[in-house]
Amino acid sequence: MTIRAGLITRRLTIQSKAVGPDTFGGAPATWTDVLTVWARIEPLTGRELMSAQTISTEVTHQITLRYQAAWANPKTVASYRGVYATRVFNFHASMNKGQNNETLLIMASEGLNDG
Repeated sequence: MTIRAGLITRRLTIQSKAVGPDTFGGAPATWTDVLTVWARIEPLTGRELMSAQTISTEVTHQITLRYQAAWANPKTVASYRGVYATRVFNFHASMNKGQNNETLLIMASEGLNDG
């Protein structure tokens, strides 16, 4: 099943994480843009968590985009994140919908951290 262009209306920037030493000897994470793709972002579930007397929220999403072989490996996908406007999506897994190399589904969460 080919994804229709009218359904993928969000410009999602895919970023990879790099860890390198800073001037104080620490190893902060920096995010680098890998590519920008058209995607569909659909919320699935939401929950509230209480930790250290602070309430946090998390929303899970299904992100749909055109198939790319580099994104078919779930381990690769889990090391990236997506940014849409000011929203940050932590990627968890990818699925080749129908196993026909046309549509890729990415499971992601938003809210608990920035990747």
